[in-house]
Amino acid sequence: MNTTNDNQIVGSDYRFTILSDRLIRMEYQVDGHFEDRLTQTVQNRDFKCPDYTMIYDEQGFLIQIETDFFHLYYRGGEFNGETLFIDSKYNYGTHYNRWHYGDVDEKNLLGTARTLDKADGEIPLEMGVLSKSGFSILDDSKSMIQDHSTIVNRENTEIDLYGFAFGHRYLDALKTYYQLTGFPPIIPRFALGNWWSRFYPYTQDSYLQLMARFEQARIPLSISVLDMNWHTTDIPKEYGSGWTGYTWNKKYFNDPEKMLAELHRQGKRVTLNVHPAAGIRPSEAVYPEVAKAVGIDPRSKQPVIFDLNNPKFVKAYMETIHHALEKQGVDFWWVDWQQGSARSQHQVDPLWLLNVLHYNDQKARKGNDALTLSRYAGPGSHRYPIGFSGDSIASWQTLQFQPYFTATASNIGYTWWSHDIGGHMHGKYDPELALRWLQFGVFSPIMRLHSSDNQFMGKEPWNYDSETEQIMTNFMQLRHKLVPYIENANIETHEQGIPLMQPLYYQYPEDKPAYQYQNEYFFGSQLLVIPITTPKDSVIQEGRVDGYIPAGQWTDLLTHQTYVGPDELTLNRPDSEYPVLVKSGGVVVLNEDYMENINQLPVALTVQLFAGDDNQYSFKEQLGDNQATTTFRWSSVKRQLTIEINDPAGIIPPNRQLDLVEITSGQTVVVSGVQETNTTFVTPIQVDGEQLSSQLIYQKLVKCRLDFDLKQKIYQVVQNTTNLNQVILTLQSMAPQVVSEMLSEVLLSK
Repeated sequence: MNTTNDNQIVGSDYRFTILSDRLIRMEYQVDGHFEDRLTQTVQNRDFKCPDYTMIYDEQGFLIQIETDFFHLYYRGGEFNGETLFIDSKYNYGTHYNRWHYGDVDEKNLLGTARTLDKADGEIPLEMGVLSKSGFSILDDSKSMIQDHSTIVNRENTEIDLYGFAFGHRYLDALKTYYQLTGFPPIIPRFALGNWWSRFYPYTQDSYLQLMARFEQARIPLSISVLDMNWHTTDIPKEYGSGWTGYTWNKKYFNDPEKMLAELHRQGKRVTLNVHPAAGIRPSEAVYPEVAKAVGIDPRSKQPVIFDLNNPKFVKAYMETIHHALEKQGVDFWWVDWQQGSARSQHQVDPLWLLNVLHYNDQKARKGNDALTLSRYAGPGSHRYPIGFSGDSIASWQTLQFQPYFTATASNIGYTWWSHDIGGHMHGKYDPELALRWLQFGVFSPIMRLHSSDNQFMGKEPWNYDSETEQIMTNFMQLRHKLVPYIENANIETHEQGIPLMQPLYYQYPEDKPAYQYQNEYFFGSQLLVIPITTPKDSVIQEGRVDGYIPAGQWTDLLTHQTYVGPDELTLNRPDSEYPVLVKSGGVVVLNEDYMENINQLPVALTVQLFAGDDNQYSFKEQLGDNQATTTFRWSSVKRQLTIEINDPAGIIPPNRQLDLVEITSGQTVVVSGVQETNTTFVTPIQVDGEQLSSQLIYQKLVKCRLDFDLKQKIYQVVQNTTNLNQVILTLQSMAPQVVSEMLSEVLLSK
């Protein structure tokens, strides 16, 4: 017997819920006990009922459900490949777009993985909710029931699937996924700067001296991370290892409250690493109080077992231990769970419980400043940011995998990965690897330098040669300049479900190269990053990376070289440069005062305007619960910029200065519509294409490992031959291939 209730079709052992014309829930439960409560993954099923057509008992099918975008066929009985299949209405398959229950989605664009621990290159990834086939499945069958922080077992075993029929409208699919599972929260502004993290036995004095040296070098830091050496690790053997601990090691930190107060004075937030699996042992200073709280006589010296299913333990774990440390000045927690997942299907993954417990506790007490650093625990984890990807190997293979890994995680909504930038362990002294990894870190969601306690692995820029040190310094300064731009993308992720990092195919789904250049990604709405992840060429002494330039005009953020797509080419960059392209007519907002307190909205902003198409850029800023929007409407053809400010709570500094810089022209720009702020036009950056090419070619030839005589001949050809095609043909005939390719890139860009 079938019953229909608005968007549900229910039988004795099946239920179909049409959530939208592109999203359907499919359940099978042998006794008809269907789950209406929220789960770990799914937090909302209140969708507007769409238009759909029902067909009963026709062509051997018990029911058929059809919308504008999919057609479901169900014969009745237990779900299997014969009884249930769906045709999605897209022409992406060889013959037809059909999914049978149980099919492996060969065209799935994948999602992410729990950890990169010990990874030395590529690792397998779990499925995401985007597929080149146009149809994908989210399996919620094993997800437990969750209401806020309360998590319990499902009472009945059932098949519980969600079918996404979005074709190549990837951002729409992701936004619907967030509507189903919850949108990512806003990341605190302080998390968007540079983090200093290291597994190392610092003392209080040595740590503060290190912070002072960063300050002296004008290298901004926003978060101090203290790894496990902050707590005592030398404990009696009968209590196990010192991995778990909550007692300050006074040998290293004689006055932790004073140190934390000083770090706060410097504008930094502080997080401590915890490994909670061993519970609370008698060696801990808080043991007597925690033992009493859970009903153990402290004189018995019985360990307090880590048990998040015990409300008494949870209360003591949070209030007696963590809240007490927060009162001393700790801002948030790095929950470093490494002890595996649930021991049976009836248990909740302890990592999931920890993430929910810590993040919800932070949210209740700190609002939009809530933050945890923890590991990925499966779909829905995006609600408890941010992700710690684990202890990776310091190698080129690991770096080469990380851009793809980070951008692809957006396919399962996990947009805030934090990597050990530079690699956690092993490896060898390699300034180029450390630099290219740091540059990727600057253009990734979280820029957290980290390394093991090996005394030779420190990622301080001054550990490298002077040239590398200066470049690293420049890029760490650039990260803080970019904070306003990243903060705007952060707000867009929360409000609109638009990830900070997006694979190319999000914006160019029908371009074949968008799927082939897997490391390339969009960083916010204006920037396209083509990361260098391999060692430099020995002849030209530059890093090389193959990239795809989508249709339109693109200008390098750092060199101002201009490219016109669509095109596939090799980009060549010296150590001091990194391929980051601004879209046509792009608007990039920067804070030039990179040493300014990151928690405050900048008094002065530089707005870089790039030539090309007309563009509108809505720049959002947030302070507490209040938000302001500055809308820039840029017509590079008319040379006109219109600025509109909406700041109902008055959070923008009253003396805000907007310095406008146009890239590539130098003509007068008309500014209109500005309200309640000072606006000046800084001297435009004038780019003469021929002059730029000549200068770049000279600079590149200087460092090439070629005979001086050959360099001279090459440069004379470039200087004296006016026909571009003739120049390129001559270079191909007289110079090594890698050299001619490098110089041709410069000549063909404007």
